[in-house]
Amino acid sequence: MARMSTNSTTPLSHIRNFSIVAHIDHGKSTLADRLIQTTGGLAEREMSEQVLDNMEIERERGITIKAQTVRLHYKAQNGETYILNLIDTPGHVDFAYEVSRSLSACEGSLLVVDASQGVEAQTLANVYQAIDNNHELVTVLNKIDLPAAEPDRIKDQIEEVIGIDASDAVLISAKTGLGIPDVLEAIVHKLPAPKSAGGEKAPLKALLVDSWYDTYLGVMVLVRIIDGTLTKGQTIRMMGTDAKYQIERVGVLTPKMVAVDSLGPGEIGFITASIKEVADTRVGDTITEDKKPCAQALPGFKPVQPVVCCGLFPVDAADFDELRAAMGKLRLNDASFTFEMESSAALGFGFRCGFLGLLH
Repeated sequence: MARMSTNSTTPLSHIRNFSIVAHIDHGKSTLADRLIQTTGGLAEREMSEQVLDNMEIERERGITIKAQTVRLHYKAQNGETYILNLIDTPGHVDFAYEVSRSLSACEGSLLVVDASQGVEAQTLANVYQAIDNNHELVTVLNKIDLPAAEPDRIKDQIEEVIGIDASDAVLISAKTGLGIPDVLEAIVHKLPAPKSAGGEKAPLKALLVDSWYDTYLGVMVLVRIIDGTLTKGQTIRMMGTDAKYQIERVGVLTPKMVAVDSLGPGEIGFITASIKEVADTRVGDTITEDKKPCAQALPGFKPVQPVVCCGLFPVDAADFDELRAAMGKLRLNDASFTFEMESSAALGFGFRCGFLGLLH
């Protein structure tokens, strides 16, 4: 893991946290690729198409399933250097929970609309989620290099259907790289900086946005710092589960893992703290310092309601414990997946699993 020394935390005015929301196949992940490439997040030889879709099934199907976070450094035209925390979100309704969690960690969103297809179902669903989270929106019309593109008609459609001003929408082609610098400037000038009531001197308050299992590092936790600072060696407490841990590693994703000394207000990064039990990291929990806790926990996320259920039973009853352990790991990586034990006279012991859709 690379190391990046950060002696002082970045001032809030120079941080922008934003997510990219759009309908399926309107070009979110390709736009994320171009933003990473333009800001130098990865060298040319490390770039690949849909660089953030790193799961095998995402590459195979060409879709985004897990929301991914990247920290980019961008030198704006005004000479200032900004830190942009980008969260690329899925488009399918089956992964809507990923979107809602990502939005709660940001202050603004890039609304990407295909200039030939226009506003579609998930465009609306995701935009309304962003508006519910009080996000500032920057409208981006993608695929304007296509012969079928009708940017003016789509701008009118956005204003009519969604009700937001699209007159100054940024026209881009994520595939060819056209208009990407304009998107970066719009992010810096139109999206708000994060707010922190207490600043870095306040007791630590951080939102647990996501957690996943890494074979080498164990449970990794993605956090968004609201107040205070998070440093290596600190003893933290999860307010929901009341569990205590000592932080072993603090870092950011650029998309590579880069270790940093600390994370300050408004920043998004990851921590590892030898968390053994996957169930201990409840998504939406509040992380605070054990000795100096914050007064009030964050509201967290609404529990998810499964839409499709199916029963899973092991072929051999002796494999039941292995199946349960595997379910636990899947539950960690996907907070919208639910399971409970059930037994059947014919099939023995197994699990009833809840999903958000058939693709899920």
